Amino acid sequence: MWNIDLTLVDVARVSREAYAEAFARATGRRLVALPQLAGATDSEIFFESLALNEPMPGTGVPEPGELLARYNGELAAAFGSRSRLLAERGRLLPGALEALAAISKVPGAIQTVLTGTIKQNALHKLRAFGLDRYVDTDIGGFGSDVYPKGTQILRSLAMAQEKYGTPLTQADVVYVADSTRDVAAAKVAAVRCVGVATGRSMAAELRTAGAYPVLEDLSATTRVIAAVTT
Repeated sequence: MWNIDLTLVDVARVSREAYAEAFARATGRRLVALPQLAGATDSEIFFESLALNEPMPGTGVPEPGELLARYNGELAAAFGSRSRLLAERGRLLPGALEALAAISKVPGAIQTVLTGTIKQNALHKLRAFGLDRYVDTDIGGFGSDVYPKGTQILRSLAMAQEKYGTPLTQADVVYVADSTRDVAAAKVAAVRCVGVATGRSMAAELRTAGAYPVLEDLSATTRVIAAVTT
């Protein structure tokens, strides 16, 4: 299982613009302060943003569920309208494409994603850099799901077993991610997490959190394969 943002790609500039537009359209508030993003789901980011940004005069407050649904719709639209900018303003992180391509050739390997991004936007990110051909997003976990990441890992495992008819256990799952929050999610699901120090968590922090091994990036394809398969 691969995290997307700051593990495989960096599209922060486009994402921030989309967050700001969607937040304003959904709530009538300006997004002045953005919360910590590392390892957070889009819904967590939204509700923390609500707490950080004051309502504008005269704006009502819909029910949280209604507000989140409205925001997710606006976020999908705002991000979709910028999808052509992803490759232009963003970047594929070193070795990401080569790593996914190489692991796709490992006998028995099934690749998917676990990300805090809502599904529509995760697909845009993967397609922009040609990564979608290597992952099965039907069995992935996304920020549009209602479950915490640890539970999503177990749901993805169950979906993979059903789809592929392959007996799988938690010992067969490896989550490759860049934040300590992702390492914590892997612990909840009792699966191994390979850390990649290309995000906001330093290598030492990832190791302390329990990631093993920890890679500086994905540029050494042979080492990535060894980390995932052994």
